[in-house]
Amino acid sequence: MTIIKNLAEKIKDELEDAEDYAKRAIKYKDDDRELAQAFYELSTEELRHANLLHEQVVRFIKRHRAEKGEPPAAMQAVWDYLHEEHIEEANEVRLYLEQFKSS
Repeated sequence: MTIIKNLAEKIKDELEDAEDYAKRAIKYKDDDRELAQAFYELSTEELRHANLLHEQVVRFIKRHRAEKGEPPAAMQAVWDYLHEEHIEEANEVRLYLEQFKSS
């Protein structure tokens, strides 16, 4: 299913942007609080986008199961791997955002 591959790539893009924005929020928090807050909000929005895309992948997998049975093992293995990477990256972003909020 190329749609799942494409969505997984988009999720990765969103998470990379979220991390970049979170780091910028931390960078500017002492010099320009308003700019830092904007970056914080952009980061949280990117996390939301990643979650919306993730929900679509889950929907496609459920639909595949309902219509055709279990997805091919290779496809499921790739998704499981990418999903774990996404979770780890999202957790890193959340740590940056917590660091921003704690100061």
